[in-house]
Amino acid sequence: MRDVGIESLNVYMPMYSLSLAELAKARGVDPQKYRLGLGLEAMAIAPPCEDAVTLAANAAAPLFERGLVERDEIALLLVATESAVDHAKPVSIFVHELLRAHPACRTYELKHACYGGTAALMTATQWIASGASRGRKALVIATDIARYDIGSAGEPTQGAGAVAMVVSDVPQQIAIDFRRSGSFAEGVFDFWRPLDRREALVDGQYSVDCYLRALDGAYQDFERAGRNGDLKSPLPITDRFGVFLYHVPFPKMAWKAHRRLLEIDWRLRDEEEPPEECFAQGSFENSVSPYLAACRAVGNSYTASLYFCLATLLESHGERLRGEQAALFSYGSGCCAEFFNGVVGPGAGVETGVQRLLAQRRPISVAEYEAMRTGAEDDKSAPPDGFQGRFHYAGTERDRRRYLPVSG
Repeated sequence: MRDVGIESLNVYMPMYSLSLAELAKARGVDPQKYRLGLGLEAMAIAPPCEDAVTLAANAAAPLFERGLVERDEIALLLVATESAVDHAKPVSIFVHELLRAHPACRTYELKHACYGGTAALMTATQWIASGASRGRKALVIATDIARYDIGSAGEPTQGAGAVAMVVSDVPQQIAIDFRRSGSFAEGVFDFWRPLDRREALVDGQYSVDCYLRALDGAYQDFERAGRNGDLKSPLPITDRFGVFLYHVPFPKMAWKAHRRLLEIDWRLRDEEEPPEECFAQGSFENSVSPYLAACRAVGNSYTASLYFCLATLLESHGERLRGEQAALFSYGSGCCAEFFNGVVGPGAGVETGVQRLLAQRRPISVAEYEAMRTGAEDDKSAPPDGFQGRFHYAGTERDRRRYLPVSG
């Protein structure tokens, strides 16, 4: 069986950014609470002409335009989101039309909070590995806009963005070990969004606890899968993996997760002494922190969050890390989680769009951000000057049919 994984990858983020220092000042909060307590510097703000559909299509379009994949090669198109635009018609079919994808294509939307992107990636990977693809490829897109009520505790953990990934048996960027992964699921109300709300509701501390409990369960299942039920690895996890990528609702969560993972690994191996705090901090700085750069500036992009870390790794560190074993952890509230691994591919080190799009963003004031948030949901505003996307949202017709987002 040939390796399977991500052949090419491209990101997209909205053109606006809001400084967390400015938001803290407006909310009467010490800026250090956001900078150090959450690990955030800024968050991406989507203009009214952007939604989950346009983010997804704008992330994927350059893959075709640069000749990285042909339209008739895509036979599976999966879009993961918790920012859906219709209760029945999936985001994926809007994207399929915008991209002019081949009609011989299976397409659907996946939802399980932030875990949806990994559910889509694993589905595509196993579809390729099974041989059902008949030599064709999959396009997986994670796309979201994280919204919380203005002035709420969750407000500084907003963000937006999309990551598009071509999955094939030529994993130039990262080969995914589809034979081994660890899963965990548990019905909890740590985060939810009722059908009549655009803004999510979250029980913050409880959600952190659920994330860490899911990490414990998923990692134990991962270890069982690797050694026929034996949880005790002969080597510490830091000797087995040189890179650790986590779901990032806020960057400080990655530190909490990494420290907990080392403790879990220590406990499973019956070590006499737990890893010291300084060891955990050193491991974090070397193996986790370098790949959080985009998340620090973009904020929470829900399903795309983990894959913004991967995009940062591939673009800024990929050449150095070719052949390196990477561990990945995905968490979705509600909840479901997966711990899996891969090997950084021989083509890593190419542009994924992260640095270019970050450099092109336009800072906005808190007042401008609040004005966008309080506007009508069906805003038909034209794209603002400097809009970088190929597609934008153009409103709905009288019978609530969406206008196709048109070229920008």
